[in-house]
Amino acid sequence: MPILFGVILLDLVGFGIVIPILPFLSPELGADKMDIALIIVTYAVCAGLSGPFWGRLSDTIGRKPVIMICLAGASCAYLMLGLASQLWMVFAARGFAGLMAGNFGVASAMIADITTPQNRARGMGLIGAAFGSGIVLGPMLGGLLSGDEGSFVLPCIVAGGMSMLALIAAGIFLPESLPRQQRQDNYQQRQAEQSLSTHRMLKQTGSRLLVSQFVFHQAAVSSITYIFPLWVGDMLGWSAREVGIIFGIQGVLMVIFQGALLSPLARMLGEWRLLRLAISALLAGLLIAGAVNTMAGMVGVFFLALTGATLCIPLLNTIVSYTTAQSCRGRMLGITSAASSWGRVIGPLLAGVNLTLFGYRGAWLGAAVIASIYLLWALTAQTRRIDLEDDVSRTV
Repeated sequence: MPILFGVILLDLVGFGIVIPILPFLSPELGADKMDIALIIVTYAVCAGLSGPFWGRLSDTIGRKPVIMICLAGASCAYLMLGLASQLWMVFAARGFAGLMAGNFGVASAMIADITTPQNRARGMGLIGAAFGSGIVLGPMLGGLLSGDEGSFVLPCIVAGGMSMLALIAAGIFLPESLPRQQRQDNYQQRQAEQSLSTHRMLKQTGSRLLVSQFVFHQAAVSSITYIFPLWVGDMLGWSAREVGIIFGIQGVLMVIFQGALLSPLARMLGEWRLLRLAISALLAGLLIAGAVNTMAGMVGVFFLALTGATLCIPLLNTIVSYTTAQSCRGRMLGITSAASSWGRVIGPLLAGVNLTLFGYRGAWLGAAVIASIYLLWALTAQTRRIDLEDDVSRTV
């Protein structure tokens, strides 16, 4: 787990670097607020299309090769973004980055491979902490490297270099978590069930509603990450530097909650109760955002909403792992990764339309409606936990 943590951290530092940059890079090339939303959507659509593929591939060739392929693609995508001189090149770079965005689902599958049910929430929290650490360092680096002149070439080149470092570290230090025999068994199982569609698989496992929550979660969270830089830019006159610092502070909170607090909280409250509390915090932040107009209030609701959201994905991934056999775990977590990507399509599009029609208050309340549906599911959901050692036939 420490090696995987380091590899994912390096990759996500690169990912985090571009978070505060895109809302300011794209207008220099002629983009308006809706174009920025469409750039985010382009990445998410491509990630949604490719996520199940990377998950299935990791079940048959192993987790490590897929992680390395995705890291190489990410490095190229950041360099493409840094060299973009026209708006279509930004779209192309983000689309390619989305196609190569399989690492989070595959890394989650690797964590599920090497943990027991008793310590799985801690393992998923560790991956979340790597993400949080990347969000600490990445946006701060992005804001600082862009400088007062707003140069975006250097941050993108550094982001590409971070993914390349992660690729080298994975190649040298990261062991494979899926034994050869298990990969061969998974391949034979896949051949026997190649006609089983994703929809049918989710129906037979009873996971359709569970997987759909990844859509609602990311729709709400991506709405926040789309609206917030524009909100504080228009209302407070902030630049990429200030936005990057705020994202960095939020990343510190993510590391604390996911790396240190998630496991004891899950043991004390249980995964489901903790998930409901986390979604409630997310919803409260979105509702309050529609009513505040001071710097302290705007920053405070951002921290409240994203701190609640911080706990949700590790908990959802833990619940998914409890309901999925090892032989199709990569495929299932690839599907949840793709579902998250489709949420990142819906969120910025909905927020962009609401922002255009109703202003910032309408955009925040639209995101709150999504979070309300998410919370309603968590309050009423029931899932079937299976014995992870059983044959895959009991699952699919």
